Formats: sequence, C-alpha cells, structure tokens
Amino acid sequence: MRITLMVLRLLFKVPYYLIRIWWCGKSRRASYIENFAFIKKVTKKANHAGRVTIESHGLENIPKEDGFIFYPNHQGLFDVLVFLESCPRPFAFVIKKEASNLILLKQVSQALGSYAMDREDIRQSMQIINKVSEDVSQGKNFLIFPEGTRSRKGNELLDFKGGSFKSATKAKCPIVPCALLDAFVPFDEPSIRPVTVKIIYLSPIYYEEYKGMKTNEIAAEVKRRIEKTIAEYQ
Repeated sequence: MRITLMVLRLLFKVPYYLIRIWWCGKSRRASYIENFAFIKKVTKKANHAGRVTIESHGLENIPKEDGFIFYPNHQGLFDVLVFLESCPRPFAFVIKKEASNLILLKQVSQALGSYAMDREDIRQSMQIINKVSEDVSQGKNFLIFPEGTRSRKGNELLDFKGGSFKSATKAKCPIVPCALLDAFVPFDEPSIRPVTVKIIYLSPIYYEEYKGMKTNEIAAEVKRRIEKTIAEYQ
C-alpha cells in the first residue's frame, strides 16, 4: 500500500528515476560515489512521498576513514532505504540471491557495486566474502545483515551468523553495529499513516578489540549491543 503511495506521489518522476538508476548500473562513466549521491536523493524523495520519517542517532559514530562495514538487525526491504537516506557516506551491500532480481533493488545493487550471495553455495559464498574483504581493504564501505534473513517478530532479533563477520575479520576493518527500530512498519503494515523509523549507529568495534575473538563471539557481541540499544530507544 505504501509503495503504491510513493509511486503515485512521484508518478511523473518515476520513469526518469528508474531509467537513471538503470543507467547508473550499466555505465562506467560515473563512480559508485556519484551513483550513491543520486540514489540517496531519490530515496529521500520516495520516503517523504511515502510519509516515512527517518530519525537518525549516532551519526558521529561512523568512522571518519572509509573501509568499514555496517552490521544492523534486519527487518525487511525498507532497511536499505533507511541507510540510503540517513548515512552520509557511500556504501554497497550484500543481499541474498533470492532478492537480487527484485525490480529496482537489482538496479540499485548494480549501481553501487553490491553483491548477491547464494547461501546454498559455499564456494560462491566464500568468493563473495573475499571480494567484500578486498573492496573494504581498498576503502569501500559495506552493509551486511548478519541475521541472514529478516526477522518477522517486529523489533526482536534472530541469531547473528558468525560467517557474516568473516569479511570484516579478513579486512581487519571497523565493525559498526546499527540498530533499526520499526523499519518493518512501512512495507508490512497495510496502512499509509505517517510513520517514524529509527536508526542508531553504535560506536564502532575496531580490529584491536575483536582480533582475539572467534566470528561467532563477534556475532554474539554485536547482537548484544544492538539488543541493548533497541531496549533503550523503544
């Protein structure tokens, strides 16, 4: 229902946005930073048209130097839109293969140089982990959902998978936990009422802090910090 509202309120601009984003994904003339800037602009307009307000906290916790990974809880397709509007720094993301062909998400993914992971194919998954690690080491930022799939229990979290943190440990990069609250509401509720979604960027966990930990231990600690933050902001 809310997606329909977004489209209707931006009806005359939608064709241009779709074509431009498609072009961003196909052309090599623009950098992923330039593509991110345009997609961010479109996302802000879409969220406004859909009567969704993004309330951001902790932006000062985002590392000043590029080459880090965001690790948030996962509540649905709207999660990426929350980051695209709120985050001042460009980033790519890793999505599951099943979602990689969804219209618009596919084009945005291509424009930002993101990756689709086949969770049933261990070899392909390792290739993606290595690619992300290499990109991060070269100064690109990423967004990874450590639950592997969305939670369908509102603001409750699923278990975080240790394998999701292998790219970070290989790159020895900062891990930035992020807490999403009510990000499931815009697309899950059969309503167009105004809604506020909160995102809290937590203090980063640097390599020196997690280098002696196993990935499962890192996953548990990141989950613990996010759950604590959600409890504080609810």
